[in-house]
Amino acid sequence: MTDAAAIPEQIAAQIDAQIDALAAYDTPTICNALELIAPDRRSTGFSIRPFAVAHPALRPVVGHVRTARIRATLAPQASPDEVRAQRTQYYEYIASGPTPSVVVIQDLDPQPGVGAFWGEVNSAVHKGLGCTGAVTNGSFRDIAELAPGFQILGGLVGPSHAWVHVVDFGQPVEVHGMRAEHGDILHADRHGAVVVPKEAVAKLPQAVVLAARREAPILEAARAEGFDIEALKRAMAESSEIH
Repeated sequence: MTDAAAIPEQIAAQIDAQIDALAAYDTPTICNALELIAPDRRSTGFSIRPFAVAHPALRPVVGHVRTARIRATLAPQASPDEVRAQRTQYYEYIASGPTPSVVVIQDLDPQPGVGAFWGEVNSAVHKGLGCTGAVTNGSFRDIAELAPGFQILGGLVGPSHAWVHVVDFGQPVEVHGMRAEHGDILHADRHGAVVVPKEAVAKLPQAVVLAARREAPILEAARAEGFDIEALKRAMAESSEIH
């Protein structure tokens, strides 16, 4: 597990200053910008399968990752007291560390989503502990009763929580092809989610501007009257000269 205290102080300060600003951009825009400043991550670090999204119109969520793994098909083998104790430890984990946070939960069941971890209660509890949202391959429910402003990207919507319980937390997880670890920075919206390298956070706004400048000549030409292949070639040449 990566402790937030281990992040160099200067990088940590940049992250805190930029996280809210990054919520102004959608997740595809963040991915475009990452291609410019972290080209080695062009084909990794983001979700590759669609999510059910609780509130598609919400602004993107950005935050420090907390992780957990769950199961729901079978009842936990531990005693009720042990299960309650572990759930309390999980909430203590969620409450610790920097905020805002985003929880990434991997459902380990052979058929993920049998039992919904996310609903009215857990969305309220997590929001109160500083979380802005959750990303999971499992299910969620209580759509109308979810905590206001709390975003969930889930594998599916389902009616029951079955035997859902936390197996462990703070460990690396994988959700819809995206690997995430405790302490990562995550950006997510209705399109999906992407892990942002800490050292890239402060550079992203400038990279967003550059990516938009490179797109502008092509978009302007394509939307203009009389657009044809020759106009496209000129626009592409102009775009390639923007650095």
